[in-house]
Amino acid sequence: MGTLLRIIVGIIIGGISGTIAGKIMKSNQPLWINIILGIVGGAIASAVLGLFIAPAGIFHWVTDIVFGVIGACFLIYIVRLIKKK
Repeated sequence: MGTLLRIIVGIIIGGISGTIAGKIMKSNQPLWINIILGIVGGAIASAVLGLFIAPAGIFHWVTDIVFGVIGACFLIYIVRLIKKK
């Protein structure tokens, strides 16, 4: 897959992950913030969890979404902690 296509797919998967994480965490933030958190959280979680779990084959996009949701949930939690202070 080309580099540009990987970036586009990563943004789409990050957007989906951020939206799902926003629903799970009952986030009251705007949708665009959840999407950004999904993209950033997905990149971070994929880098960290990818060291321990190797996604393979056709289900690679499923693990990308799961990693993205985990990362976005974590970032939403961090943002909540920062806002409380």
